[in-house]
Amino acid sequence: MTTDRRTFLKVAAASAALAAPEAVFAQAGDKRPAGGGLSRARLARMREAMLHQVESGRMPGLVTLVSRRGETHVDAIGVKAFGGKEPMRRDTIFRIASITKPITAAAAMILVEEAKLRLDDPVDPLLPELANRKVLKRIDSSLDDTVPAKRMITLRDLLTFRLGIGAVMVYPERHPIQKAMSEAGVSPSANLPAHSPDELMKRWGSLPLAHQPGEKWMYNSGSDILGILISRATGKTLETFLRERIFAPLGMKDTAFSVPEAKLDRLPTAYQTDFATGKTVLFDEARGGRFARPPVFESGAGGLVSTVDDFLAFGRMMLAKGLHGRERILSRPSVELMTADHITAEQKAASDFFPGFWDNRGWGFGMAVVTRRDDVARSVGTYGWDGGYGTSWYADPREDLTGILMTQRVWDSPVAPRSIAISGPPPTRRSTTSKSSFNLSISRSLVRRTVRARFSSDRHRPETPLPTQWRTRCDS
Repeated sequence: MTTDRRTFLKVAAASAALAAPEAVFAQAGDKRPAGGGLSRARLARMREAMLHQVESGRMPGLVTLVSRRGETHVDAIGVKAFGGKEPMRRDTIFRIASITKPITAAAAMILVEEAKLRLDDPVDPLLPELANRKVLKRIDSSLDDTVPAKRMITLRDLLTFRLGIGAVMVYPERHPIQKAMSEAGVSPSANLPAHSPDELMKRWGSLPLAHQPGEKWMYNSGSDILGILISRATGKTLETFLRERIFAPLGMKDTAFSVPEAKLDRLPTAYQTDFATGKTVLFDEARGGRFARPPVFESGAGGLVSTVDDFLAFGRMMLAKGLHGRERILSRPSVELMTADHITAEQKAASDFFPGFWDNRGWGFGMAVVTRRDDVARSVGTYGWDGGYGTSWYADPREDLTGILMTQRVWDSPVAPRSIAISGPPPTRRSTTSKSSFNLSISRSLVRRTVRARFSSDRHRPETPLPTQWRTRCDS
């Protein structure tokens, strides 16, 4: 049975980490704090699962982190590139893809608190390209078969992905709007937009909306447009504003939209699957790659690089209701608003995403929110998201728990993996997984309760035949 692509993070706090070997703590100069209540035996069991994923050959290495009540465990496994010798380290810098979205949303809320933006005001004054929108009569309509928009697009629409444009979850692409978005370079994909912000807004503005504003949730594009809105509202680049108001105050010294020359040795190689051959191939190299130089467009949807410790600082701030030490980054009401479910039952019913996604989840500002407990390890109110390059972050306020996973394996399919619960040793056969290749329970399962490692077997694009050599492994 196919499940949504978030399945391997099906439990509360998200794909995350394991008890680190002594060398990892020594390398970082950490002491082992007490009081988090994490089970060493169960962390070790999870480490075994992670080792298996690297040894299977799906990825060269990964870094995972779990933190609870001041106790933090980090594990760095494997190397930065296939055939390489440089080990993954705690300070390895990763392309974090869509876990950029919560940071962009936090930046917008800073401006809301300062009354520079208002949630329910139209965005037209700063984004005139989105004024006077036309809307397709049907999702499969031709681009000129439109009606006027019933209302203007607001900041809240961008934050909640209800602006009327975004990922159309039909594969392979067959609707005119999908093809037009791809041709315009604004279709969500692993390849980030490569045009300037102003040019991208012209391109978005040239397209009709797929749905009426507020009618339906559509993934991704809202965050990229939100980043441009933030830049225009502040008169600064998105990176400059993020650095001044979030990264510098939180000590996120390695988080940016590119990796400087002096740090490129900390950036691992990213890989993807060649569907014609079923082989793992290069997606992006460190030196000379896409993230080795400042981008033309700073993608608020998926353009940042970061480390597990940098992202932990952001996660802790969110769990602390906007506080970092004695400094306030966000107000408590802003964090509560960001992590509430804003999608109505009617909107969920109308919104295509991965099967089962809306059964127990909602959407806040730039992140998913758990709305129903259907697993021993997932608390209601847990929030976070996943990135298509192989990254995940989730926070469980009830357990005061943060989990982070970072690797560099591009997701293999827009439809997601099935999840296989494993309570004993890892399977003996090679696992062919999507994205990060595993799913870990790190809520109460790490706190002297059940621990289950989850492995995901790939599901290819539903309307594209699987390579013959994959069919037995993937469909079993």
